[in-house]
Order: sequence, then C-alpha cells, then structure tokens
Amino acid sequence: MLDQLSASSIPPLLGASRSQLADWVQQYQQPAYRAQQVHQWIYQKGVRSLNEITVFPKQWRAEIADIPVGRSQIYHRSSARDGTVKYLLKLADGQVIETVGIPTQKRLTVCVSSQVGCPMACDFCATGKGQYQRNLACHEIVDQVLTVQEDFQQRVGNVVFMGMGEPLLNLEQVLAAVRSLNQDVGIGQRSLTVSTVGIPKQILKLAQHQLQITLAVSLHASNQHIRTQLVPSARHYPLDQLLQDCRTYVAKTGRRVTFEYIVLSGVNDQTEHALELARHLRGFQSHVNLIPYNPISEVDYQRPIQKQLQHFLNCLKEQHIAASIRRSRGLDQDAACGQLRATKIADPGSS
Repeated sequence: MLDQLSASSIPPLLGASRSQLADWVQQYQQPAYRAQQVHQWIYQKGVRSLNEITVFPKQWRAEIADIPVGRSQIYHRSSARDGTVKYLLKLADGQVIETVGIPTQKRLTVCVSSQVGCPMACDFCATGKGQYQRNLACHEIVDQVLTVQEDFQQRVGNVVFMGMGEPLLNLEQVLAAVRSLNQDVGIGQRSLTVSTVGIPKQILKLAQHQLQITLAVSLHASNQHIRTQLVPSARHYPLDQLLQDCRTYVAKTGRRVTFEYIVLSGVNDQTEHALELARHLRGFQSHVNLIPYNPISEVDYQRPIQKQLQHFLNCLKEQHIAASIRRSRGLDQDAACGQLRATKIADPGSS
C-alpha cells in the first residue's frame, strides 16, 4: 500500500496522466472519480499541496498531505520593460533553474529549461559557462509552465524548450513533459518547440515518436570550422551528418525543421556565410531564425549592427531560403539564456 511508504520514496504527482492518477487513487481504495478531481486540482487549479484539495475527505487529505505535488518556489522574478518576465525557480533539492514568460498581444510563450546547467559548453552561452548539475524530471519541466501561467494569470499558448540545458540529452523526461503539456495542461503539440544543438542519433530517435512538435536545431554556423569553434560538441557531429539527420527527420515526420542561427558580429555574419548557409539548405523544408547575439561578460562576441543583420537576411531570401529575424525580448533584464541565474547565484543579495 502507498500509505505505508515514506513520502520521500513516492514521485511527485505533477506530470502524471489521468490513467496514472487513476491507478494511484485505486491503491488508496478511493472512488474512481477522485482521479479526475486530483487531475483538475493539479493542472487547472495549480495546487501545491494535496492538503489544499478541499473536495477530498479530511481523513484522506491528512493521510496524503506529505505526498509531493512537485511544485517549485519562485527564487527571483525579474521584469523587463517589454513585459517579458524571467524567473529563477528553486527546486526541491535547492537547485535553481531559469524560466521565461514572453507575452505578446496574441499569446503567452514560456521558455523552459530541461537541465540544471548545460554540459554542451557552447562558447557564446551564459548557461554553458556554468556547471552542469543534472537533468530535470518531467514534473520540474511542467511546473515551469504552470508557474508562469499562474503569475501572468493568463493561459500559456506556446512552450519552447530553449532554456537551460540540452533537451535531447534528457529525451525521456522531455518526451514525458511534452505528453503532459499536451494532454494534461492542454497545449497543442504544434505549439511546442524542442530545441537542440545536435546530439548524434537523438534527432532520429525523436523522429520515431512521430510528434507534431517543431524541431529547432541550433546551427549557428555555415561551416564545420566555425561551428566547432562555437559549439565544441560539433567535433563529434559533423555539420553534413547533422543536416542529413534533419532531412531524414523531415521525411519521417512531415514537419519542417527550424534552424536557429545566433548572429555574431564579424564571426558568422558575412555575405559568404549567408551564401554558404543557403547552399546547405537549398531544397530543405526548413526556416531559419536569425537571432542577434545578446552579449555576456565572459566572452568578447558582439551583437551585429542592424544593417548587417538585414543584409544577411536579404542574402538568404535572394537564395530562396525562408528566414526571419527574431526580435530580442527582455534586453534590459539579463536577456541571454542563463545570464540571470549566473548573476543571482553569484550574488544572491543583488536586486
């Protein structure tokens, strides 16, 4: 019986499906309809303790009060002038992760983390400069979305796995979170984006699941030499092989691939780079997101000037490559991924 187990040995309920919650309720010999009640109170009402579920009998509430739901605490909240809010969330073990709420007139997007830190060590990335700690569990990913939804008092319409960490190194838990966000929170798969810098064999493994999500590949370079400079792991995953795996992904899923390209002044933003990138992507069912770099103090890379960024975009379009410039959000509040966490962990007393 679960009531004879210690609460610490029981996984949090957040991330559990309706059928899993039905099994959980049954083991407590409660009526079957309790499963729908706990599902509603966790995913729609956002309870942080089972003791808050007032429709449960008091005796049972007391019995299950110590079983964790799986919610985090807001460690720090930082608002930008454009409405973007960055959160540092403290997890049950004391680790801190970063999450971002990005509102527009049409929808609220949440950028979620999939790991504590990141092992990829990309040269331009604030998260990569910190230490990798561990993978996030499914409930810790789903919690980020619920936290932003509650704080904004607005339904989340879009989730991007573009925060701290490499999602395809935590594929099992990311897939579980995708399922829960879709089926339990009610966000359509086409409104979910999983971003990766490219992990050998994992893109093809993801393709096998035939999801309707968007795959975003962080390319950042038009040739293997520059990519290896920016993304150390590229040494083990040549650009040509990565692109071939992406073509296979498109063929298997029928979904186009988005290529993320962080534009670094004087590094990867020249005409030759745009033409080289176009040659790689010609005939590809894809879209290129050009992302002007958000500088961090640890490295000397610079943000491109608008004129050069526009020229790069025009070169791609002239080569019939679908592309756009992503407008940066939260520039006045540590916009780079992992930047706020690095600042606050280093100086917890800073405001």
